[in-house]
Amino acid sequence: MSVLDNWDQWKGFLGERLNAAEGKNFDGNSINEMAYRIGDYLANEVEARNPEERVLADLWKVADEQEQHTIANLMLKIVQHK
Repeated sequence: MSVLDNWDQWKGFLGERLNAAEGKNFDGNSINEMAYRIGDYLANEVEARNPEERVLADLWKVADEQEQHTIANLMLKIVQHK
């Protein structure tokens, strides 16, 4: 089973990656940019596998670039406060 199949597993996976990036002293801007790029890739290249991912993909596709950065930053906040 893929981490994308389950919302909680996906959040856990993102949280682990965020902790690893912070442990390697990536600055906040670099982490935010990576989150934006991952979000863009997922929204455009990966089929949503659960309702939460479908909502995020739909929001991403109608958002402008600034709003997409906000969505990416909010996802980081979700995994930070888990």
